[in-house]
Amino acid sequence: MTPATKKKIALGFGILVLLLAGAVGVFFLKRQQLLDYALAQVKTRVERKYPVQLTLGPAKFTDFNTVRVDGVSLVPTGKDTLLRARSINASLSARSLFAGRPVFSNLQIDNARLTALKTAATDNFSFLYKKKSRPTAVVRDTTQGTNYGLLLNQLIEAGFDNIPAEADFKNFLVTYRSPGHAATIDMPSLTIEDGNIAGQLTATIDSVENRVGIQGRVEPRDYVVQAKVYGLNKRPVVFPYLQQRYKARVQFDTLRFSLTDKELDDDELTLRGTAAASNFAVYQAKLADRDIVVRSGVMDFVATLGQGAFSLDEGTKVTLNKMVFYPAISLRKLPVQQRRIGKKLNGLTSRKDLLAGLQFKADIKSTETTANDFFASLPEGMFETLEGTKGEGTLTYSLKAALDMNQLDSLTFNSTLRSKNFRVTRWGNEDLSKLNQAFAYTAYNDKGDSIRTFKVGPPNRDFTPFNRISNHLKNAILTAEDPRFFTHRGFMEKAFVKSAIQNIKEKRFARGGSTISMQLVKNVFLTRKKTLARKAEETLIVWIIENTRVASKERMFEVYLNIIEWGPKVYGVTDAARFYFDKSPSELNLSESLYLASIVPKPKFYRYSFDSYGNLRGSARYFYRLIAGIMAKRGMISQSAYDDLSLGVALNGPARKYIVTAVDTVRAFAPADSAQFEPLNLIDLLGGNTTPDAGVNTTPPDQDDNNNPTPNPQQP
Repeated sequence: MTPATKKKIALGFGILVLLLAGAVGVFFLKRQQLLDYALAQVKTRVERKYPVQLTLGPAKFTDFNTVRVDGVSLVPTGKDTLLRARSINASLSARSLFAGRPVFSNLQIDNARLTALKTAATDNFSFLYKKKSRPTAVVRDTTQGTNYGLLLNQLIEAGFDNIPAEADFKNFLVTYRSPGHAATIDMPSLTIEDGNIAGQLTATIDSVENRVGIQGRVEPRDYVVQAKVYGLNKRPVVFPYLQQRYKARVQFDTLRFSLTDKELDDDELTLRGTAAASNFAVYQAKLADRDIVVRSGVMDFVATLGQGAFSLDEGTKVTLNKMVFYPAISLRKLPVQQRRIGKKLNGLTSRKDLLAGLQFKADIKSTETTANDFFASLPEGMFETLEGTKGEGTLTYSLKAALDMNQLDSLTFNSTLRSKNFRVTRWGNEDLSKLNQAFAYTAYNDKGDSIRTFKVGPPNRDFTPFNRISNHLKNAILTAEDPRFFTHRGFMEKAFVKSAIQNIKEKRFARGGSTISMQLVKNVFLTRKKTLARKAEETLIVWIIENTRVASKERMFEVYLNIIEWGPKVYGVTDAARFYFDKSPSELNLSESLYLASIVPKPKFYRYSFDSYGNLRGSARYFYRLIAGIMAKRGMISQSAYDDLSLGVALNGPARKYIVTAVDTVRAFAPADSAQFEPLNLIDLLGGNTTPDAGVNTTPPDQDDNNNPTPNPQQP
């Protein structure tokens, strides 16, 4: 390189340095003026975009490209202040500043207060998702129903659009107030850097306080988020609102959620992602009497939301501890004008009823699961009797159900647990095989108090073997309670479906669908508490007993007859025969057997089958004729026995003094009056030579024991 060339390069470099120095000098001289102008432009753009007043306090540079603004507030027009911050620090692009369109990054917000207020008529925050470039917020159409897809899509896009690329919040307080709810979220720190989110907060929502840690990643442009929420100080996170609304507690240790895809097509929103929880626990008195806990649960979901509709679609996978399910579930509410109502149709009287127009379908299948993994996957708190059970072989579960409230009688339900080479190798908390030997049985009342304990077996002198119980009694109970007991495997889905239909129509437990197997398990192994968990546990125990032949059908029926309640502190067939008729079980005649069969579903109402003279009432006589007629058709009794049936019984036992209260007890039986017959559920199941399904007797409505005192006679 020649000296002349070197001089030219040095001169050019010097000129460049001078120009840069001059530009820097001009920037430092004019940057405050440019900053004030740029912030004024920001204020103008925000106020044009939203119906708000943005106040920006004094602004200054704290270093070359960091700006500090003291005193910031955002006030919706005619509303209360939404946001107030003591100071905001941000990095500013010099190039954007000269262009008059400042680009801020690395936001640092100190001592900010976000206050969202909602009344019955208005609020101070909904403008955030009512931008001019988008459709107005989804308004609930009371005739068509809410389009949950459009609504959720608006909320998702509004949320992602308002997430800063980078931010650091210090002492950020969020407050929400509405007529029904109050929430406060105090964030000592929350950072967003390169899409990564980390922070801690204390949330108090509807009096439920949680200290929570947050980690995750967000990509606003793609509507993708991954988040982890966990309780601090080894304490669980409790869901708010549910305690207040449903008296339920739902909690978890760690919750992971990801949204990987969002697609809006034809007003239907499809979401794909994953939700997972560890130590997920639920408590609600109607579910169980203790926490129901799932140690590990994961759902990879494909969910669709639309006009009054929600579904989990093909591709959804649920892992419950060690068991995998593939569910397809749909839920839809028909438009108001398409909803059908009627007492006989579905028990509904208003098209605005929660169940009106509801359509539900479920098709759930599990993978083939080893027996040990199956028992290990059962939620804790639901199957206490079976906890610790071990086995061999495999199990596979499937469920198909459909409910249409416009056609309630079309209800379908098919629940199946299939086994392959299955057997139990070790029992859990209860040895189900104790049914085969003498065991101690404790009877409880509806409050869970123990009434008495006695042996079920030969050591008890009041135990009556199967072959010493009147055939009339055995056949009457089988006919009324479970005519297919000796041939089914513990369940009768047809009876269950009919029971469910009637219970929905009457909005109460008007009709039972339990087989004798289910009643036996409930009495021997479970509590009297009426919870969904107990029903699920009962169902699984029945399946195990029936499908592994833990006990013979004859032995099961024998135990059943020797433990069931038949009156006040009257348990077992020996006590019953003695209490009512002063007889042994083998001596019971047809009429006496029919009476005892009639009170099995409602032993506390034993007196109400009679008038004060000891005569059977019309409904009891009708029951006699109905059950005896079925028994005659099935060859359990002769036609002549049916024709000669006495519609009355001689009460010779201690029960007489509680039933026969009239002074004049010499009275002929009143003739049956068909106008006085009370409807029984058995009748709608009869057709030709068919017989009623299991558990068809009507359960009477609960009555106050104080208003209807039940005597407690001393056992003879």
